[in-house]
Amino acid sequence: MAYLRLFNWYQVNKRDLPFRHTDNPYHIWVSEVMLQQTQVDTMLPYYESFLKVYPTIQTLADAQIEDVLRLVQGIGYYRRFRLLHKGAKYV
Repeated sequence: MAYLRLFNWYQVNKRDLPFRHTDNPYHIWVSEVMLQQTQVDTMLPYYESFLKVYPTIQTLADAQIEDVLRLVQGIGYYRRFRLLHKGAKYV
């Protein structure tokens, strides 16, 4: 059974990542957006600093888009952060 082999491999080789230790949908959403077109090792420092500045969806919604983009400067693909910010305002 291939799925058991895959599951067992994952149990042995999984990486300890902060977004795997939360059930906060906002934190998971941020991680999913940041991981689009970005490697995990590159994304992690941005993820941690982003959640320090914008710990809740409300703090992100209240932020100016320029401040959000400044915080993630260097990670690339800025459209995803514009959409993340727009989504936070919508919610």
